[in-house]
Amino acid sequence: MRIVGTAEARALNRRYRGRDYAANVLAFPYGSSRGVLRGDVVLCAPVVAREARAQGKAIDAHFAHLTVHGLLHLRGHRHARRREAARMEALETKLLAKLGYPDPYE
Repeated sequence: MRIVGTAEARALNRRYRGRDYAANVLAFPYGSSRGVLRGDVVLCAPVVAREARAQGKAIDAHFAHLTVHGLLHLRGHRHARRREAARMEALETKLLAKLGYPDPYE
């Protein structure tokens, strides 16, 4: 887990995803072994803070949401298709509720 600034997030997103902007969260899975996740999750603090303000969310709740989101990507979850997105969002909501955070999609 790394928390980075805008320049590093943008460079990583450009290099590994071909997108020239700082993403809020990036996940880099590199396998699993006996149920142990292996990979990196990178959160861009300025983007997360800006989004939290714009969406009227507590910053800690938004960081928690994007951490869970990134970890689910490490476990192989995707959201490119509507069905996948719905499953992933439901799982995020369930996990965040267990951690005491509100539904991030309300």
